[in-house]
Amino acid sequence: MKFRLPLALLCCSFFLSASLNAQNPASDPAITQLEKDLPGLMHQADVPGVAITVIRHGKPYWQHNFGVKNSKTNEPVADDTIFEAASLSKPVFAYAVLKLVDQGKLALDVPLSTYLLKPYIENNNDDRLAKITARIVLSHRTGFRNWRNDEGLKIYFTPGERFSYSGEGYIYLQTVVEQITGKPLNDVMNEMVFTPLGMTSSSYVWRHAFDALSATGHDPDAHPTDLWKPDHAGSASTLNTTAHDYALFLAAILNGTGLKFSTLREMETPQIAVDPECTNCTDREPKQLSKNIFWGLGWGIEQNGKSKTLWHWGDNGAFKCFVVANPASKSAVVMFTNSENGLAIAPAVFREVTGSTPLAFTWVKYDAYNSDAFRFAKIAHDFGVDAALQQFDAPLKSGAIQESAVNSLGYRLLRQKRSADAIRIFQLNVDLHPQSANTYDSLAEAYMDSGDKSLAIQLYEKSLSLDPKNSNVADQLKKLKSPTP
Repeated sequence: MKFRLPLALLCCSFFLSASLNAQNPASDPAITQLEKDLPGLMHQADVPGVAITVIRHGKPYWQHNFGVKNSKTNEPVADDTIFEAASLSKPVFAYAVLKLVDQGKLALDVPLSTYLLKPYIENNNDDRLAKITARIVLSHRTGFRNWRNDEGLKIYFTPGERFSYSGEGYIYLQTVVEQITGKPLNDVMNEMVFTPLGMTSSSYVWRHAFDALSATGHDPDAHPTDLWKPDHAGSASTLNTTAHDYALFLAAILNGTGLKFSTLREMETPQIAVDPECTNCTDREPKQLSKNIFWGLGWGIEQNGKSKTLWHWGDNGAFKCFVVANPASKSAVVMFTNSENGLAIAPAVFREVTGSTPLAFTWVKYDAYNSDAFRFAKIAHDFGVDAALQQFDAPLKSGAIQESAVNSLGYRLLRQKRSADAIRIFQLNVDLHPQSANTYDSLAEAYMDSGDKSLAIQLYEKSLSLDPKNSNVADQLKKLKSPTP
């Protein structure tokens, strides 16, 4: 089944058009169409559960739940179902930070290092750490990677110079907030955000009550995964909440609740244009800057002429979510899913509700449910690798299905213990991209997993010759070549 947006919806915008000003969601054509189409979209993309809330005129307007919390138990998603908010945690934390700014306890442009009793990065002589401020963290300009690697936490470019998405920056700012308030982050969030806004089902640490209420995450094949129950709050990613609670937060942003007008305007003002070709950009300078996608304080910002929307996406693996809000019309949509495939249907969902597709989906680069790459993987899973290779021979050879998508399928098959199929897919990637070190690395891992140590060594050596700086490949070779004790 293919889903086509009715012409009436294509010609209007949820955020701006008077044609969607129905007071009753049941008579709203966009809502009616979404209720009809979404179950089919979920089926095509193997997404078990979805919760959506729409805000109109600064108030929750429509909330609906689709599918199940867990594909094994088939318990339906309900209004009180808890989802991992993933990176939708960040705008909520940013709101609390700006409340501290309004209270005079934190300044946007004072170095964060001045608030701490000892350096955040110990045994580090990089004086650029002193350049990092709350404004720079909230607009992702710290110079940190998204998450530290084996090298530890390092600054890769002068803070403030350019954009590179970083959860590490938010954790740094969290440390400062905890120092200023003398309280752990979740207590801060309860006092400054959740209690004032009535968000009774939200927490950055796990509650026992969530055991019965939480949705279960699912892998790309709709198999349940283990729940993550964070016992330590992380400002960048550990918020658990409901679609209803998150709508209360969005209403506060749209109505200016809890913040000074000037502070709210700061939040919604572009601080930096992004690199249109990447989100995590510590290792490269942008060739050009986006003319439409920017970052504000805690929010992505899409700007077209005088039209401006706030947005953010969330990805905790088995949970995906997305939010978009228009301050001018006080309208917003938030969607939570319990699937790795959740963002595959998000463009279609937001197009149906708002009348247009946010440019952000092009930037964050998730394969849509009807893309060649997504359908290639689904056919391989449902009908076998032979069927997939036959049906998608042309887009594979043309590069329409990218190297990364083929690689992801290989690992998906490897996790399913389909080693022979995984090797075929990884070998295909090597044949299609013979100068890519990553393709040999992945094929080597598959052979290592299947017990062919000799061939794994040869492939790892080929990978290392193409990318001598890959320490992971060097480590694997060292382990494979070492005498068995």
